[in-house]
Amino acid sequence: QVRLVESGGGVVQAGGSLRLFCVASGRTFGSSAMGWFRQAPGKEREFVACISSRGVSTVYTDSVKGRFTISRDNARNAMSLQMNSLKPEDTAVYYCAAGYGKYAHAYDSWGQGTQVTVSS
Repeated sequence: QVRLVESGGGVVQAGGSLRLFCVASGRTFGSSAMGWFRQAPGKEREFVACISSRGVSTVYTDSVKGRFTISRDNARNAMSLQMNSLKPEDTAVYYCAAGYGKYAHAYDSWGQGTQVTVSS
């Protein structure tokens, strides 16, 4: 498995931006597709975006399309999520994970999460 550590969360006003980071160690990062999920209080964990192992393919959930951008740097074993035009409904704990697709069961390693709070 791969060990994942997120960072970059914080408090931002609506309309602002944040960039989340995920650094990996363990198995070869460059061979792993990666994704971001989020979980708001009282809600189930939901898919946000994912990226293929070489960064060629990306998938986004509809609510973040055009606002969020997932990217990766395999030379640095890192992945990021650029979040623009943030909305209060984006408030959640954000998790990076190793795997691909919209379903959590397709991911086999998870980070500890980083809190994102968007104030109105």
